[in-house]
Amino acid sequence: MDIHLQGKAEETKLSLKSNGHYALVPDDFEGVTPKVVVREGDTVKAGDALFVNKLYPEVRFASPVSGKVTAVERGERRKVLCIKVEADKEQHYADFGRHDVAKMDGQAVKELLLNAGLFGYINQLPYAVSANPVAQPKAIFVSALRDKPLAASFDFEVKRQEPDFVTGLQALAKIAKVHVGVGPQSPLVQSVAVLQQQVELEVTIFDGPCPAGNVGVQVNHLDPVNKGEVVWTIGDPTVVLFIGRLLNTGRVDLTRTVALCGSEVKKPCYVDMLVGQELQTLLANSYDAGHSVRIINGNVLTGRKTTKDGFLGAHSSEITVIPEGDDADEMLGWIMPRLKQFSVSRSYFSWLCGKKDYALDARVKGGERHIIMSGEYDRVLPMDIYGEYLIKAIITGDIDRQEQLGIYEVSPEDFALAEFVDSSKLELQRIVREGLDILRKENA
Repeated sequence: MDIHLQGKAEETKLSLKSNGHYALVPDDFEGVTPKVVVREGDTVKAGDALFVNKLYPEVRFASPVSGKVTAVERGERRKVLCIKVEADKEQHYADFGRHDVAKMDGQAVKELLLNAGLFGYINQLPYAVSANPVAQPKAIFVSALRDKPLAASFDFEVKRQEPDFVTGLQALAKIAKVHVGVGPQSPLVQSVAVLQQQVELEVTIFDGPCPAGNVGVQVNHLDPVNKGEVVWTIGDPTVVLFIGRLLNTGRVDLTRTVALCGSEVKKPCYVDMLVGQELQTLLANSYDAGHSVRIINGNVLTGRKTTKDGFLGAHSSEITVIPEGDDADEMLGWIMPRLKQFSVSRSYFSWLCGKKDYALDARVKGGERHIIMSGEYDRVLPMDIYGEYLIKAIITGDIDRQEQLGIYEVSPEDFALAEFVDSSKLELQRIVREGLDILRKENA
């Protein structure tokens, strides 16, 4: 199901000057327990490690800029919230050397990604967490199709960067066979076609409504994950650009093209930003400060709530601003025959107005209630999985039942649309994440 929202970014770029404040947030990397390897006052180069994965210390996470470490912020029980860096006026980069991918093997590629702090951007199934560097994947899946509401166009981002994308895919194919999912009109089909003759790589066109672009959906259709198997997934195709730039330049360059979008944004557009860059300069004067708004780090279905003082997420390709909805005052509430609001079940008369874009707010519009076995999850979950039964098994803690129903194949984002249409108003993504975390501990 495609949700058409107002405020889609126009394919024009805004020039943005950074204020020099950056922060890397460990929570952006699912399943990683961070161990900080720098102290306040230390000087780092772009590409130097700020923290490592405590379970796998060889997995480093690179600083996006060179500068001075100004703070290591911690929360409850000393949980690491972020590591802040004040950028130098003139940037200095750790040199990892240029590489000829054709002369490298899979182990050399993996070691380079580990040393440069980029390996942690690759995820894995099962468990939908940052990849384990010890396990050998049976395949690597890359989704270059973004189809969530207001999603940034990767075809627009990759323009004039095709060589880096091709190099990144070529490097990944040294480790395992690569499956690349693209849209029906994507120019990447031609760019990648030559690679299919040189390395183990397969391009598949996915055509259909959201969530066809979910890497988990693509895995389910091409090569499902069974118990005991591991596949690496890259649902954020910009990561392939990171890898390609590293090989072609010898530097870590975490620049990504971000869509500033949403019905509250005055001029939706694109902007180049570094991972971890403060959002203050981007959001200044971009929307009416008199309105109550929800700022989302990412897209409206899977992104996280943030503020102007937040930092660009490691996998965020959009910064979305929509109405909060806490100031809405509707006469007679739900009984009114609404014409400007979207309804999956056509409860409102707005469906009579034909295809249109909606300015939806952040309200849940209802309260949590018992699960009704209505089949509404299945209508928006194009996977060979019984979504409602799986959710019930997770809630009840029935691990055997979860395994039988295919929990190893799913990630929380696969249930994002189901959460949107859910008449029970359950936080399905949170439930799936908790189920995966418990299963990972049980199988450790």
